[in-house]
Amino acid sequence: MVKLTDGGPILYKQERVGFRGTTFQMLKFRSMKVGADAQLQALLAAQGSSATPLFKVDNDPRITSLGRLLRKFSLDELPQLLNVLGGSMSLVGPRPQREGEVALYDDAAHRRLYVSPGMSGLWQVSGRSNLSWEESIRLDLYYVENWSLMGDLIILFKTFKAVFASTGAV
Repeated sequence: MVKLTDGGPILYKQERVGFRGTTFQMLKFRSMKVGADAQLQALLAAQGSSATPLFKVDNDPRITSLGRLLRKFSLDELPQLLNVLGGSMSLVGPRPQREGEVALYDDAAHRRLYVSPGMSGLWQVSGRSNLSWEESIRLDLYYVENWSLMGDLIILFKTFKAVFASTGAV
């Protein structure tokens, strides 16, 4: 369906920062128009949020109609299972961010990189895109400092619940 809607590539690959600052190519089903990355800085500057480590554009005009549906149910994230199988990501952990976002981290935020990044994490099941950067980093640091297998299982259970409720999805 992604290919049929605008002829662009099906998968979107983006360099992200993972465990101990190593970079990797994160995979997603493409949910934005072709060339959307070139518009990011201008959109962030227009909404006054280019100086925060969470690059989110409000009412992002680059998202396709199919992309909105994919994102609502987190279907765009499914190719990241290949990242998990390849060892660059895990099922649960802090979301990997772009190098430009990591460059804005303070000392505390750098502790997010002490664990492998995940497809889902504590902040995703605690409000997804409805949380501020400060709330997101607090939850990620709590996860890093209190990791447990049982905690991961609870987050995975809550992930399915959050995805099907599609609350906080962009």
